Amino acid sequence: MPGTVGRVPTPSAPAPGAPADPVVHGPSAQTGHPWAGTALGAPQSWDPAVRAVMDVVLASPVPMALLLGDDLVVFYNDGYAELIGDRHPDALGRPAVEAFAEVWRDPGAGEALERVYRHGEPFLQREAVLPADRQGPAEPAVFTRGHCAVRDSAGRIVGVLTVSAQTTQLTQQLQSLSDFAAALSGTLTLDDVARVTLRYCLHSFDADRVSFAVDEGSAWRLVRRIRGELLDEADERLPPLWRRMSAESALPAVVSARSGVASFIADGQPLRGVAADRHDEKIRALAALPLRTTVVRGSLTIGYREPRPWSPAERALLAASAELVGQAAERARRFETQHGTAQMLQRSMLPERLPDLPRLRIAARYDPGVDGNAAGGDFYDAFLLPTGALGVVLGDVAGHDVQAAARMGQVRAALRALALVDPRPDAVLDGLDRLVASLGVEGGTQELFVTVVFGVVEADRERVTLASAGHPAPLIRRAGPGAPAVAEFVQVPPAPPLGLGGRARTASVAFHPGDTLLLYSDGVVERRWQDLAAGLAGLGAAVTGATSGDPRALCAVATAAVPGATEDDVAVLAVEYAVRPSRSASMEVPAEPTAPSRVRHWMTAQLTEWQVPEAVIGAAVLCTSELTTNALLHAGTAARVEVDLSAERLLVSVADSGTRGQVTRAQTDTLSSRGRGLGLIEELSDAWGTDPTVRGSTVWFEILIPSDGSRVGDAPAR
Repeated sequence: MPGTVGRVPTPSAPAPGAPADPVVHGPSAQTGHPWAGTALGAPQSWDPAVRAVMDVVLASPVPMALLLGDDLVVFYNDGYAELIGDRHPDALGRPAVEAFAEVWRDPGAGEALERVYRHGEPFLQREAVLPADRQGPAEPAVFTRGHCAVRDSAGRIVGVLTVSAQTTQLTQQLQSLSDFAAALSGTLTLDDVARVTLRYCLHSFDADRVSFAVDEGSAWRLVRRIRGELLDEADERLPPLWRRMSAESALPAVVSARSGVASFIADGQPLRGVAADRHDEKIRALAALPLRTTVVRGSLTIGYREPRPWSPAERALLAASAELVGQAAERARRFETQHGTAQMLQRSMLPERLPDLPRLRIAARYDPGVDGNAAGGDFYDAFLLPTGALGVVLGDVAGHDVQAAARMGQVRAALRALALVDPRPDAVLDGLDRLVASLGVEGGTQELFVTVVFGVVEADRERVTLASAGHPAPLIRRAGPGAPAVAEFVQVPPAPPLGLGGRARTASVAFHPGDTLLLYSDGVVERRWQDLAAGLAGLGAAVTGATSGDPRALCAVATAAVPGATEDDVAVLAVEYAVRPSRSASMEVPAEPTAPSRVRHWMTAQLTEWQVPEAVIGAAVLCTSELTTNALLHAGTAARVEVDLSAERLLVSVADSGTRGQVTRAQTDTLSSRGRGLGLIEELSDAWGTDPTVRGSTVWFEILIPSDGSRVGDAPAR
């Protein structure tokens, strides 16, 4: 039975050898507190057994509280004072129902304490939020609390002892594990998996070093993050910098991945002998967990600079994390294989190089739709005709599968063959119409839907002749000397898509020096949520506002002209009639550390010889060095630098032959590992972009030439 109402029962005198007053420690038992005015009475009257419990509470670093007497008067130690925050010291010496009035009736609160006091039954509350946290942060601290009865010297229940153990970190880690799984579900490539994994593990496990390793057949590649790395949002989107490891490496990450066995080192020098730098040398505790998948062999390692016991709960959490990483890595490897095959098929059917002409500059861009695993039917081509004119074509075969890509290849090849015999655009499209109808009959399908626009550019006659079969109207950007640029759509006589028996008709329009012709697929302008006219208007406005008529820059402008994602493929082909011939040069860059320095020297010498203004040279050399460094680091292959100089602008491109997938703006917002990247490119150039190629990708930038430097483009053509 509980003790006397309102007061803890005590003997008339202190026990022999016991001090007259209890030993007081910390804020919860200050001698100045008016205990005599509480239900507990003066300290001299407290029962020796209760005083002993109080001394234990005060001396403990674990948060503890005593609730004494029928009123459950509150008494606690320093640790508990920290937990209840602003409620200290007002809660001291007050009945619990008053000190924690707003939560007293919550489940597991007042009722549980009163039950322990009345019946002496211990109670364990596995997840509790302390009352003080109701006014605290948005993410309250979570605790496991245990309550047990406190008895006096006569064995009577006189109060309740509460011990609180904070479990916030474990709760947060479990929540973080859920967030981690959600983040991994959105990854497509191993680069994505590595980036998400390193960020999560470094933060959630408060680690000093994290690494992620995967197999590459005969070798391994590993990426690492360490505590304190200065990474901004752009760096987080940067393709990780992988390090190649031999198949027999003794690195714990490789050993675990190779053996499929996890290892936990609590204290030692686990990376001694294989350390890449001083950061590895400082690691004393290391966990290495294999990725258990059927497709990918790999591992996840977590390291600390201080000894770590690796508790069972932490090992289980690490194992769960490694399981999630393994599943994501397996999906990514399958995606990369399918994506690479589809895109290689797609791009192998497109021209690897476009004609290189003195006065006609040509560029094209192809971006796959949302599903990167599918091969699409968009295509483009540009080729010289027997008459000396330039034939240009852009078409769209409906579908996003291998069959669509194969039909695209047939249509493209047939169009070139027809044009070489009779280059008249209407004649070419009429011949294609018969071919597509024949393919439909042979395939037993009426769903073969092909649109195409074909044009003949005659520079000597300053004219372009176009014919269209169900395709969006071509656009011409006109920018005569001294006149503002304006974009106009060419009104080509309409005709149905190929295979329906339509008759194509032609339209001829002027094409003067300074003009740029733009052909594009419907993926450029069509969006589900808006009218086609709005997309066309957006494209026209973007092309009009472009800084120059350079075809590569206009391709980038066109693909970004209409906001929002499209599920269709996007293809653009641009031809500029240059005011003057341009100069060009190129350099093959080997995959070796001295390459960026060699590129800088070559660029400086070449642009100086061409009398490019010094300010342009400095900016161009710096940007080219950044792009070259990125190509060597992240593609891991040799690169090719191309420079094209006209009277209006300097265009520089750096192409690699890597096979890790398409380079996108999101992936290249920072290019080099030195933290400057595209922030620098965007600052120093007037336009930039990335273009996927048949093998690898190309990153380019354009710098406009100041008007007082117009003489630099007057040099004769190559």
